[in-house]
Amino acid sequence: MFLQIFTTGGTIDKVYFDALSEFQIGEPTVGGILIEAGVSFDYAIESLMKKDSLEITDADRELIRTKVMASDAQHILITHGTDTMAQTASELSDIADKTIVLTGAMQPARFRDTDAIFNVGFAAASTQTLPVGVYLAMNGQVFEAGKVQKNRDAQRFEKTEK
Repeated sequence: MFLQIFTTGGTIDKVYFDALSEFQIGEPTVGGILIEAGVSFDYAIESLMKKDSLEITDADRELIRTKVMASDAQHILITHGTDTMAQTASELSDIADKTIVLTGAMQPARFRDTDAIFNVGFAAASTQTLPVGVYLAMNGQVFEAGKVQKNRDAQRFEKTEK
């Protein structure tokens, strides 16, 4: 299997500089996670942007769509900030010939207590087992695009009845 990975930034790639939450989006961490995991599938990583997901615009979502559509890969993983991940997934939901999984993290991958490592592995496995469609894979659950929302208070995603 070949997995195309697109990165957009978000908490998974944040680097904090002080206790007052000064941060910037650093280099993508997904490659290091996959190397440490010793995965045995081929993959390519392309950084599309380095943004907090609250800063992602409609033009950015169109770039993501364009890159996904232009990719020859059947399996696509997108790392994305959690605040607008569900919105981006919904914008991609009409792409009919690929399995697309978005994931991210509630804590930066550089933190010891991060959920990023688990989420990336879970999302990579999900791209291999799910049928064609667009999904979010977060914290051990898979959600269909358009049927998920972030619960900020609980720090998790939840299914909606849309």
